[in-house]
Amino acid sequence: MTPTGNPDAGMNHILVTGGTGFLGAYILRRLILDGFTVTAIKRKDSALPNFIDPEIIQKVIWLEGDVLDIGSLEDAMENVDAVIHSAAVVSFHKVDRQKMYATNIKGTANVVNIAIEKGIKKMVHVSSVAALGRTKKDETVDENKTWTISRNNTHYAITKQKAEMEMWRGMAEGLHGVIVNPSTILGYGNWNNSSCAIFKNAWQEFPWYTNGVNGFVYVEDVANATVQLLKSDISMERFIINGDNWSFKEVLTSMATSFGKNPPSRKASRLLGSLAWRFEKIKSLFTGQKPLLSRESAKIAQSKTRFNNSKITGALPAFQFTPLEEAIKLSCKRYLKEHSR
Repeated sequence: MTPTGNPDAGMNHILVTGGTGFLGAYILRRLILDGFTVTAIKRKDSALPNFIDPEIIQKVIWLEGDVLDIGSLEDAMENVDAVIHSAAVVSFHKVDRQKMYATNIKGTANVVNIAIEKGIKKMVHVSSVAALGRTKKDETVDENKTWTISRNNTHYAITKQKAEMEMWRGMAEGLHGVIVNPSTILGYGNWNNSSCAIFKNAWQEFPWYTNGVNGFVYVEDVANATVQLLKSDISMERFIINGDNWSFKEVLTSMATSFGKNPPSRKASRLLGSLAWRFEKIKSLFTGQKPLLSRESAKIAQSKTRFNNSKITGALPAFQFTPLEEAIKLSCKRYLKEHSR
């Protein structure tokens, strides 16, 4: 399983799906800095990521397309050596479920099928630790955890698990590839979207915290590990990409401290959490905006799940995770520069 020789020889042109997203944009950056020719597909209404150096973004070959549009996928994979599939819908809101199921499952199946058809040399599928499933008990999860049907699994988790099944099916059919399972990704991006919103909550002095525990990882580390796995000769494997296991209170407190803001001071019990998501749902009916909290996200905030990262550090000896405290400070510094003008 250890990378040997120069396995990325002949892999010069890489296609990235989801390149306008948070992680996808950092994957584009890593590939460009490593000297690859990079093509990325974007939907017509998607904006280019403005949190990445414009000089990097300008070096990417942008094509209009969608993982649900087979024709555009076939065109995008012409003369491409490898694929990093990071396109996905991440949501815990009922209104997004239909789109999420289609994009995450059918979209992945389309990418896998066309990669096999085009003879793509390697594919990295960006999954999530959510695809490993959650349980009620406090536990440490590694790559050997098997999926079990449970009320604790979110709909997002279900779609990512089914998407992984499409990737495993493709690898069984001869596709050279790996799966990465990042934990909650933190870093500098658009703090109105994705996990970047946690920074906005800290900036706005969000007063509530839970004692729930989760895995967190720096976005640049995920992009780096993904590209290193692409370059390696590793195949038919999955890897948890997790930096540190912290409580949600620790994360919000670290962010607030870096921003010079007040940290959360009011503990949200399970009862308060259940009341909060119901209140947010009612409020959204009047505002027309998505609720800040959903039933699923409230449940996640109370759970305690830790993730073991020893497999990826063993497979990539030169790879090191950025300590979470440092990652948060680096990210907050950039957010301060952007939002204190």
